[in-house]
Amino acid sequence: MLAYKRALQPKGIYVMVGSTTPGDWFGLLETPIEPWLLSPFLSQKFALMLTDFNKEDLVFLASLMQSGKMTSAIDRTHKLSQTAEALTYLEKGHARGKVVVTMD
Repeated sequence: MLAYKRALQPKGIYVMVGSTTPGDWFGLLETPIEPWLLSPFLSQKFALMLTDFNKEDLVFLASLMQSGKMTSAIDRTHKLSQTAEALTYLEKGHARGKVVVTMD
């Protein structure tokens, strides 16, 4: 089962923005291939978006989050004292959602 599929509602839309490997164009292209190829056969849909962040777009995204129209998939949560482990996990490319660091 696709990792992104587990985090979605049955008719959800997975929107990937950017890459988990900054500066790696091959990583940017490799990551979305599986969901892009399988999207026509699933009830969930997939989209890839490249963007330059600006205030207006971030305000719009914040309004979608606040209204509940968009949610973020959280892969793991770490305490502040575990920040090194969280970064190691991210660098290895295992994250299938956001990795959150909380205050102790």
